[in-house]
Order: sequence, then structure tokens, then C-alpha cells
Amino acid sequence: MKTYCTLYLVRHGETEWNAKKLIQGATDIPLNKKGERQAKELAQKLIHVKFDAVFSSDLVRAKRTAEIISLEKKLAVKTTKALRERFFGDYEGRSYTKYNQEIINLFKEYQVKAKNIKGVETSEQMMARFIPFLRETAVAYMGKTVLILSHGGIMRAFLIHLGFATQKTLPSGSISNLAYAKIHCDGVEFEIEETEGVNKT
Repeated sequence: MKTYCTLYLVRHGETEWNAKKLIQGATDIPLNKKGERQAKELAQKLIHVKFDAVFSSDLVRAKRTAEIISLEKKLAVKTTKALRERFFGDYEGRSYTKYNQEIINLFKEYQVKAKNIKGVETSEQMMARFIPFLRETAVAYMGKTVLILSHGGIMRAFLIHLGFATQKTLPSGSISNLAYAKIHCDGVEFEIEETEGVNKT
């Protein structure tokens, strides 16, 4: 029988910037009251899941969500920059509605010319830090279950990387706050068992 680690990859709760549709990226914005409530609701939904470890992005919105979910499980939350959201450079704090298409066009330009795109972190750069961390965690916790708190943009890029969806079928903004993907990893390969709040079209 194949041995693997089970990863619960979860997006953080809502922030005021989420509510105002502002681009967050690596800007450290805390949860709002709704976000705290969402985290408590997911904590109840996952109450019967036995987590052996909890890792989170070092950004406060993810760390606080992890703390709420793991509170009754009495597990320390370990943070890492590897799980951070995409760095959006000068776009951070700007309107998602106004600038999203401009960012999409920048990525298309990057894919064609393979050049820097105004300091915005590419999906390739994100996966170069994100995937090794997940694989190393899976090896360290083989046969166990780990909670991973991260962000919508990097989760979307990861699911597209795995072939779960495409840019078109999983558009920007389609990963809800507190969405999660339950994933099995043998230290190399990833297999998605289930998702919730991942709005694939």
C-alpha cells in the first residue's frame, strides 16, 4: 500500500482589502471580523481531522487563520515565507477590478518574451519556493496529516500547475476565503482528493 502525507491546503479568511477588492500580495493585512468568523466556522468543519502539524505563510492573515483552526488541537503554528502570496510590486493596494486585466496582460508578455514584469512575481517563481516546501513537508510527515495555510493566488497557480484546471477554468478570484484542497503527496507527486470553495468553471 502506497504511503503518503495528507495536506490540507487552505486559504486565509477575509480581510478589509479582500472586501474592498484591493490587491494584497505580500502586504500584511489582518483578518477582519468576517474573516475571524470564517476561520472559526472552518475550524468546526475540520474538528474531527487529526492534524499532526500546522504550517502557515508568515503574513498575519494566514497565521491568524491557522491559529484559529488549530486552537483546540493545541498545535503550534510554524510560519514560512515559502507559503506567501504572490508579490505584486507596485500593484499592491490598488483596485483588483481596475488592474487585474493589466496584470494578466503582463503575464502573457512574460510568457512570450521571458522578461521581468514590473517586479511582479511570476507563477514559475512562486512554484519554485512553494512546491519544494510542500514536498519536504510531505517527506517529514509521511503517513500523517498537515494543515497548510496560504493564499488564493498561490493556491490557484499550484492547482493549475498540477493540471487540475487551466487559467480559463480557474480564473483569478475563483479561490474563496477559507477554500481548501485536500491533497495526498508521496514526497514527489501530488494527488488532489477533494476541494471546497475552489470555483472551477
